[in-house]
Amino acid sequence: MESMTIRLQSSSIGSVGVHRSSCSAVGKGILSGTSWSPQVQQHLRSKFAGANLRAQMLKSGRKYCVIFGALPTQAEVATSAFEDELSNIDWDDLGFGIRKTDYMYLMKCGEDGVFSGGDLFPFGNIELSPSAGVLNYGQGLFEGLKAYRRADGRIVLFRPEENALRLTTGAERMCMAAPSVEQFVEAVKQTVLANKRWIPPFGKGSLYIRPLLLGSGAVLGLAPAPEVTFLIYVSPVGNYFKEGLAPIQLQVETKYHRATPGGTGNVKTIGNYAPVLKVQRSAKTEGFSDVLYLDAINKKYLEEVSSCNIFVVKDKTVSTPALHGTILSGVTRKSIIEVARSRGYEVHERLVSVDELMDADEVFCTGTAVVVSPVGSITYLDRRVTYGNGAPGEVSQELYSALTSIQMGLADDNMGWTIEVK
Repeated sequence: MESMTIRLQSSSIGSVGVHRSSCSAVGKGILSGTSWSPQVQQHLRSKFAGANLRAQMLKSGRKYCVIFGALPTQAEVATSAFEDELSNIDWDDLGFGIRKTDYMYLMKCGEDGVFSGGDLFPFGNIELSPSAGVLNYGQGLFEGLKAYRRADGRIVLFRPEENALRLTTGAERMCMAAPSVEQFVEAVKQTVLANKRWIPPFGKGSLYIRPLLLGSGAVLGLAPAPEVTFLIYVSPVGNYFKEGLAPIQLQVETKYHRATPGGTGNVKTIGNYAPVLKVQRSAKTEGFSDVLYLDAINKKYLEEVSSCNIFVVKDKTVSTPALHGTILSGVTRKSIIEVARSRGYEVHERLVSVDELMDADEVFCTGTAVVVSPVGSITYLDRRVTYGNGAPGEVSQELYSALTSIQMGLADDNMGWTIEVK
C-alpha cells in the first residue's frame, strides 16, 4: 500500500492544511468525493462542512496535490515535488520533444455539430473506442502554435486565430465539425495559463501548443464519426532541428511525393505526415537534416520540406511555392511574406523550379516549429550546392530577427499579431 501526502490548498481559501494518508484508493485525475477512501472523505467533510468546492488532484512522482476552489488556471499550486520537476529541466538544451505537463483541454460535439462543455483535465491518456473514426480511417487534424514568455514576464500567443481558421478549413475537408475561432482561442488561452509554469524563461524557448481534432465516435463502415473531440496539450520546446540556427542540409526527393492535386496536402490532416517518415529516416541516415519534395505531376517544382515551407532568394528577391492545393498554408510562411514585404523585399508566390533552387543565393525554411531555418546545402540527384559557405544567409537572418522580435516583445507589434494571455 502506497503512502502519500495530500496538500489541501485553494486560491480562494488559502492553505488549508495537509492530509497524510496511506489509502491507495486515492486515484489520479479529477475526483468526486465518493471515489476517495473513507478516511479522506471523513477528513474533507469535517474540514469543509457545507462548502461547495471543486477538487482536483495532480500527481508528481509519488506525491499528490489536491486543489480546492477555483479552476486550475487561477489556483496557486506550490509543492516541492512540482518545483523539483522544473529544477531538473535544462532550459538551454530543451530540444523539440514531449514533456509531460500539468493539464490538457477537452471538448466534444455530437452529430449536431455543436461544441460545448470544454474543460481542463490533468494531462494523461484518453479513452477511444477501437472503432473510432480517427483510428480506423484517419479522420483527424492537428495544429501547432506557440506561447512565449517575454522579458517583462507577460505571456503571449502568436496569431492563434490563423490556426483556428486553418483547422476549420481542414475540418470541412475531413467532414468534421470544428470549434469556432472564439472557442479555439479561448481553449488555447486556458490551456496555456493552466500550464504557465512550463513556459520556458525569456529567450530559452517556447511552450508548443498542439490542438487536435479527432473523429472519436465509433464507426465500422466508412462514414464520418458521430462524435468529434477537440483536445489541446502542450510541451516546452527549444529548437526543432538539432542544428539550432545553424544551416540545415536538405536532400531533394525524386521518387516519393508528399501530396498530389485533389488530395489533402493543403490541410493539416494527420495522414499527411506518417508517409514522409520512411523517406525522412533514410535521408537522416545519410547525414541530411530533412527532405524537400517536388510536385507529383512535373516532378520539377518545389513543394514543401516534410513539415515546413521553403523559400528561395535570388538577387534580393524572395520566392516561395504558390498555394495551389498541395501545399499547406503555413502561419509562419504567411507571416514571413508580410514581414519581408514590409521591409522592402519583393516577394513572389509562384511555381519555383528545382533548377532555380540550385541557382539561388540563399534558401530557408519556415514553420511554427522551426520558425526560420537557413539551409546550408541542397543535394539533388548527384549534385550538391552549398549556400553562403554554409553560413546563415543575410535575408533569412534579417527575417528571423524581425519575426522573433515581434513574438518576444523586442519590437513593436505593428501587425497586431500577438495576444496576451492573462
